[in-house]
Amino acid sequence: MRQSKLALAAGYTALILISILFVVPFVWLLRSSLMDLSQIFSMPPEWVPKPFHWDNFRRSLTVLPFDVFFTNTMIIVVGVLIGTVATSSIAAFGFSRIRWRGRDTVFAILMTSMMLPFAVTMIPSFLGWKMLGFYDTLYPLIVPAYFGGGIFNIFLLRQFYLTIPRDFDEAAFVDGASYFQIYRSIIFPLSRSALIVVALFSFLGSWNDFIGPLIYLKSDKLFTLALGLQMFQGTYTAQWDLLMAASAAVVLPCVIVFLVGQRYFLDGITLTGLKG
Repeated sequence: MRQSKLALAAGYTALILISILFVVPFVWLLRSSLMDLSQIFSMPPEWVPKPFHWDNFRRSLTVLPFDVFFTNTMIIVVGVLIGTVATSSIAAFGFSRIRWRGRDTVFAILMTSMMLPFAVTMIPSFLGWKMLGFYDTLYPLIVPAYFGGGIFNIFLLRQFYLTIPRDFDEAAFVDGASYFQIYRSIIFPLSRSALIVVALFSFLGSWNDFIGPLIYLKSDKLFTLALGLQMFQGTYTAQWDLLMAASAAVVLPCVIVFLVGQRYFLDGITLTGLKG
């Protein structure tokens, strides 16, 4: 009994120490965004701004058209979110609830694509979009989400769909339901946790994407927040207080979205591992 308590205490201590490693950089970012330059690099470090320079956020977000960058980013995020959730859930339904010849073979082939690094497909994808005339547009960043939504998301949802009893499908077939009606009325509503996980991954991936916009976008009016932040860093390198404020403003939506959906995130991750 005593050993189990010691093991539990040791586990919690390790988790706390690991959490500190992840939290300290974020706390440093926030405190630096509310300080002036003299406070940021003071020794020993000051953790509480005196006074709080809230004006750093206004100054940092007005020196560049961050409103345009935000609008472009939201267009991409919303488009990718809708496409990913819709098409990945449909594809996962086909690989888990519908029996057809070669289903498992096709799925295995698709799974092998996860081993291909992005650097291998980056140049062919760029040349393909350029030949189609979509270079310097938002289409290359949105349209791919409507063709399956990514094999990882398909795999995640497929694993979750396999945990849903097939008795529901059979009962629906008896009542004359089609596959689409089963997907829409039974599978999709029961998969809220897993779909929220996919939506969170999609949001974070699109919001933080830097390589994609860097490859396909050339005009400043189409830049996303990630590119805008890089532009800000190149222009105002020495003004660390403004750079930290701009970085905090860009990161904050991701933190809020994760905090709101973390319960569903944990539930979805747990449930997708129940059945292989």
